[in-house]
Amino acid sequence: MNAVNINQDKLNALVGQAVADMSGSHGGIMISIGNKLGLYKAMVGQGALTSDDLAKRAGCAERYVREWLNANAAGGYVTYHPAERKYELSPEQVLLLADDTSPVFIPNAWEVGASMWQDEPKTIEAFRTGKGVAWGDHHERLYCGIAAFFRNGYAAHLVPDWLPALDGVVPKLEQGARVADIGCGHGHSSIIMAKAFPKARFWGFDSHAGSIITARENAKKAGVADRVQFAVAKAGAYPETGFDLICFFDALHDMGHPDRALQQAAQALAKDGTLMLVEPFANDKVEDNLNPIGRMYYAGSTALCCAHAISENGSHVLGAQAGEGRLAELAKANGFSQFRRATATPFNLILEARH
Repeated sequence: MNAVNINQDKLNALVGQAVADMSGSHGGIMISIGNKLGLYKAMVGQGALTSDDLAKRAGCAERYVREWLNANAAGGYVTYHPAERKYELSPEQVLLLADDTSPVFIPNAWEVGASMWQDEPKTIEAFRTGKGVAWGDHHERLYCGIAAFFRNGYAAHLVPDWLPALDGVVPKLEQGARVADIGCGHGHSSIIMAKAFPKARFWGFDSHAGSIITARENAKKAGVADRVQFAVAKAGAYPETGFDLICFFDALHDMGHPDRALQQAAQALAKDGTLMLVEPFANDKVEDNLNPIGRMYYAGSTALCCAHAISENGSHVLGAQAGEGRLAELAKANGFSQFRRATATPFNLILEARH
């Protein structure tokens, strides 16, 4: 390329962005390691620590811990006190890195990226052939990563914010509603609702048998197995009907036949039932999604969401950035006459549909 045509400022900005991306990728590995070794948790409430202090508390080798701490300090995830050569977690850093009940707890999310790297050869082959990659064919780190990434957000918002935003749903749940969770994964969404509404009964369906096994184990651990049932079933064919609420938590856009899934939901709902779609936040125009969250979702959509929909030889490949308008058209074409945005977060759209 002729150097005369290069805008040096633009080039420098692109190089800076690429270096920042590489730094973030490497830093994500450090965060994952720190989480699995309990390094962040060992820092909580201890004030400023030396690397030797932390190594002893976590049962790790000091020289590794020192370098790990410096990587975290360079990324702003650990606070460094140079005069004392000590390290500390601020209250905000604790919420992000050490409190696994926090809605912003982030370490497990790197499992998704790790699985995408592991499956890179499959994704490259899919690009070249146009074939799909089924959800169950991905590296096992994907399933735990996805479940952990969404679980805390659901725990923070589902019961206090999202369900109350739906018309008349909370009173039904309190009185003993029947609820279906389609594409339930590890079952966290069903379990959260079951714990909040003990009179209601819940059915979770997913086509991935391994996830259903884990969901059943999670329900037992949470003490709600008496009111939550999990079964392997496709979104377009599950046995139960008469549901007061049917939920799709970040799942509809992954399906090759979302039209069939919506038709099944319309048939399985009670006459005055409600459909809740929780979908990745997206605007209807591509240019309005060109931001860090949109970038993350488009990347995940490339390797995971679209790949699964294609693997089902589906009628649709919605992708993770389908947007409210497209989802509304799909719902209205497949059994629902009413559709609205109930509420939203920076990461999710919460959409309500009725017959």
